[in-house]
Amino acid sequence: MASVTIRNLPEETHRALRVRAAMHGRSAEAEIRAILENAVRPEGRVKLGSLLAEIGREAGGVDLEIERDRTPSEPVSFE
Repeated sequence: MASVTIRNLPEETHRALRVRAAMHGRSAEAEIRAILENAVRPEGRVKLGSLLAEIGREAGGVDLEIERDRTPSEPVSFE
């Protein structure tokens, strides 16, 4: 997991962050993670997997039951 260092954060901003974190019952670090998560990954975003599943349903469904070939394979010969 990545780490981020924030330099030159004004003391007033840091104090407000600590107060906000306390109001939410979490650490300042957890509050920063929550703020960043909400800023860059909004709830209304379209997820690729969900979009593809919806397209499949609209197209009449997709049969994902694939019969596996169980025939034994021959060993590879390097001669």
